[in-house]
Amino acid sequence: MIQLVSPGRLRRLGILGMNRRNISFIGAHNRRENYRLADNKLATKSAALSRGLPVPKLYGTIEAQSQIKTIASQLPHSPGFVIKPAQGSGGKGILVVTGRVEGQFIKSSGLMIDEREIKSHTSNILAGLYSLGGRNDSVMIEALIDFDPRLQDYSVEGVPDIRIIVFRGVPVMAMMRCATHASDGKANLHQGAVGVGLDIGTGQSLHAVQYNRIINQHPDSGIGFADLAIPHWQQVLDLAASCAGMTGLDYLGADIVLDRQGGPMLLELNARPGLAIQVANQVGLRLRLAAAAKIADSTTDQTEKIQWAREQFTLSSDTVGQMDLIGAR
Repeated sequence: MIQLVSPGRLRRLGILGMNRRNISFIGAHNRRENYRLADNKLATKSAALSRGLPVPKLYGTIEAQSQIKTIASQLPHSPGFVIKPAQGSGGKGILVVTGRVEGQFIKSSGLMIDEREIKSHTSNILAGLYSLGGRNDSVMIEALIDFDPRLQDYSVEGVPDIRIIVFRGVPVMAMMRCATHASDGKANLHQGAVGVGLDIGTGQSLHAVQYNRIINQHPDSGIGFADLAIPHWQQVLDLAASCAGMTGLDYLGADIVLDRQGGPMLLELNARPGLAIQVANQVGLRLRLAAAAKIADSTTDQTEKIQWAREQFTLSSDTVGQMDLIGAR
């Protein structure tokens, strides 16, 4: 049996709860008019490109049901591509195609679909089946990330991404989300992806969890997480921190992927990032956010903010330290 941790112990460990996150950080620091850039992936991509920030290539968009009949002309000649809702959340509605065979499309899971199924999925996106609040949506057709081979065995049937919580331009906590067969190739912890806590100072792995249980190796590939280290770590932190100024959001989650050729790329933003990152790191957010506020009060320079974060939030000097959020069997 999993032993639950008492509310009092969670407070002492600096765990940030949903109510406090919503009131003290999202509500207090994020102006509602700035949510648009995070809630709409097309808007995020446009803003990032205007600032010279790297993003996956956009092949095309579909805005109306009448355009679906011509979708074949918008699909790239390359074997792989991604179809996603512009206003989707939690990985819902993302269709990843990794290849083609005789007019059929191969999903990341290996299943075959045809053009009719792609059109049906596109129609569902436009109707708002996957969007925030069920609103009518737009369809994005993007390049498939050719992710860094050094991360290849850590994710199965999908691209791993790196979620970084940023507060007032200071990177506070990070994890890599690794797709699994159970998550259908999506980097979504609620669907069965693995969350690997990452040391802000070094980009090295700390802990790995699936379904809120500590694990030591990927459930499908069998590779251990102990030796995982994120390449281009400084660039990853720079990219995440840059999103604060781009959006005007003081509290956000930046999702970043590592492309084989392009290096770190901004995938999307989240103005309401989840709290499972604390479990993956076995560290509470609340005390780190307080420390990040002091850093932000001391300097407006992004390079200095990142350097201080790397010094303060590394495993050897973290004032919160390791803890058992999950309990023992």
